[in-house]
Amino acid sequence: MGVKKIGFLSFGHWTPSPQSRTRSAGDALMQSIELAVAAEALGADGAYFRVHHFARQLAAPFPLLAAVGARTKRIEIGTAVIDMRYENPLYMAEDAGAADLISGGRLQLGISRGSPEQVIDGWSYFGYRPAEGQSDAEMGRRHAEAFLEVLRGEGFARPNPRPMFPNPPGLLRVEPHSEGLRERIWWGAGSNATAVWAAKAGMNLQSSTLKDDETGEPFHVQQAAQIRAYRLAWKEAGHARVPRVSVSRSIFALMDDRDRAYFGQSGSDDDHVGFIDEKTRAIFGRSYAAEPERLVEQLRQDEAIAEADTLLLTVPNQLGVDYNIHVIEAILTHVAPAMGWR
Repeated sequence: MGVKKIGFLSFGHWTPSPQSRTRSAGDALMQSIELAVAAEALGADGAYFRVHHFARQLAAPFPLLAAVGARTKRIEIGTAVIDMRYENPLYMAEDAGAADLISGGRLQLGISRGSPEQVIDGWSYFGYRPAEGQSDAEMGRRHAEAFLEVLRGEGFARPNPRPMFPNPPGLLRVEPHSEGLRERIWWGAGSNATAVWAAKAGMNLQSSTLKDDETGEPFHVQQAAQIRAYRLAWKEAGHARVPRVSVSRSIFALMDDRDRAYFGQSGSDDDHVGFIDEKTRAIFGRSYAAEPERLVEQLRQDEAIAEADTLLLTVPNQLGVDYNIHVIEAILTHVAPAMGWR
């Protein structure tokens, strides 16, 4: 299966329910920071966070990323993913540059068109509308292209001849600029075509537990084919560097009675097929929950995990930091070495 970077992916859910250990937005943010610090101490490679608007989940990524960057030293810090339909590319470049500099260049920023939303056309409330004849997905990709262009760090803005502060010569760029961040942008692809588009654009690939059902084959088989199509397109584009590819999975090693109570019935051998909007048929990948030996057997059959260099473990954040550290440690200690990931 090959050595892999292993990180966690948190959606940052919160609810005032007494059953939740994450009862407010403040809880979700502070616990996300503490989980990243603890995961780094365990030897995990990445702390990644999902972004959802109009929901009781993590939403504004850059304050969180900067805070995690300031509290940690080594772990990669990322998103999976930021919905570009909502973003001002230039303001985002400023925020991303600042967060990357605070972390010392550890930002791994996942962006995408986004997923079905809590509200109808949520991006319109943020002041964005597709151009005439353009879909919201196309608008998201145009925002992404503008963001990537700004991250190159080249001047494009005409300076004021009477500035408040002295300017360097020539056209001005967005500041702060963080060198190397452009190569650490990932695209969350839901189809083979968008994975190929991401390769041509020189972005790394994030593939989650959901993609368009394009062939009717099992999810992991379709996802592995998506990754291979991406790598082929990358090679054909002639990019100099080696790209990175991540997949996310819900994986739980049943180590004790608490694990069995939470997840003993949640492991499923079956994918699920449904519709994420009126016309897009999607396939949702299975989750894994079993004793470590059985878990290793199951994971060895997952073709997409084998293809990826990075694995993101989705964590049940409302169960609290201590329990989620237990979940991550079980994978790093009892599963990863047996899989050859460590």
